[in-house]
Amino acid sequence: MGGDKPRPTLKTIAQLTGLAVPTVSRALSNATDIGKETRERVQRVAKEIGYVPDRAGVRLRTGRTHVIALALWTEADVLNLTARLINSIATALRHTSYHLNIMPCMSDEDIMLPIRHIVETRAADAIIMNQIRPEDPRVSYLMERGFPFATHGRTTWSKDHAFYDYDNHAFAQSAVELMLSRGRSNLALLAPPADQSYSMEMIKGFSAAATAAGATFEVIKNLTSDDHNSKIVDYFREFRGPDPRFDGLVFGSANACMAAAAGLEQGGYTLGKDVDVTTKEAIPFLGQFRPAILTYAEDAWAAGDFLARAAIKRIEQPDEAPMQFLEQPVAHPAPNRS
Repeated sequence: MGGDKPRPTLKTIAQLTGLAVPTVSRALSNATDIGKETRERVQRVAKEIGYVPDRAGVRLRTGRTHVIALALWTEADVLNLTARLINSIATALRHTSYHLNIMPCMSDEDIMLPIRHIVETRAADAIIMNQIRPEDPRVSYLMERGFPFATHGRTTWSKDHAFYDYDNHAFAQSAVELMLSRGRSNLALLAPPADQSYSMEMIKGFSAAATAAGATFEVIKNLTSDDHNSKIVDYFREFRGPDPRFDGLVFGSANACMAAAAGLEQGGYTLGKDVDVTTKEAIPFLGQFRPAILTYAEDAWAAGDFLARAAIKRIEQPDEAPMQFLEQPVAHPAPNRS
């Protein structure tokens, strides 16, 4: 006689461990009221026998999908941040009962479309979002409906919701001070799109620090750090002109800085000699590309781990204070001028 082996169930694990089915269920969900040793034993047995939760059954019993959705803008800077952020969130969820679904957000569609779909269909228990605006309609919508979420970036309502953010105001301020310490006095910033919260913070920090120092400065117009590489290369290839205007450049992303460096060199500049350039980066590679580029670390791994935990807390402890963190910029050692 043949046939498939019966699918392992919670009852199977309970029989093998001598525990009650509710205890097994809570141990598999990493419930903190179950001892660590018991949780590890239950999870080990579940893995050994190939137990896979019946998601439909779990949803019927609990009303939860055990899915966290990452609503991610497709134009995000993959080289600098996005890939590591996804990996970090997925890793943070690996030993929990939650799974990650990535929902790409297209630049030519309604910003609310994927968010409404998730909420109205209950496709996930929480949402993690990036590219945050000061009065982001997605955040307003989710707060009004009491739907769990966490943001990579801050809004004007940040005191009331979970977020992880990089202090772009402090980054830009420090970048100006770094340029001044290297004898630069004519500064320019290529910022992210102006409607993004982190862009506004970056511009404020840059402008305030340059003004306080009495330096000549400008926020580059009609170009952003999110623009296509070829557009950035072309702009900085023609940057020199008959009379160079700037000797210190700050960039809103590593990708934009790399493209600008290529354009500057094609236009006859020597990095670190004719002009200093600086940016933040999540993956330390710019120093290998061009040692003269000055960089600040941005910890995308910590951001993803934090956002995953913050989303879970909003699901499981909605009445507790939301998790919030503002990362401070750390400059990598500056190379000596040759």
